[in-house]
Amino acid sequence: MVYLQITLAIAESNRGAAAEVYTKYKGPFLSTIPGAKSKDLLVRKEDVQVLHGFDSEHGAKAYLASAMFQNDVVRELGPLLSADPDVRIYSAV
Repeated sequence: MVYLQITLAIAESNRGAAAEVYTKYKGPFLSTIPGAKSKDLLVRKEDVQVLHGFDSEHGAKAYLASAMFQNDVVRELGPLLSADPDVRIYSAV
């Protein structure tokens, strides 16, 4: 399993809107993105993380370049961010 972790700096006042974006794209992500296995929203006082599970590193990288991510998710989340996102890919062993 490979995980794509995207950490987002989002003010508490904007977290509801960010959760709506997450909910809106979770189903389409799981049903249309090749290799997608899971998607979870992790909320902490400091930030919000979206943890995506994939069957390969290639799938995770391909999602970052996909139209869904670039044209939809980034466009909708962009105005809610207070800093650039931190994007990391991990392999589970």
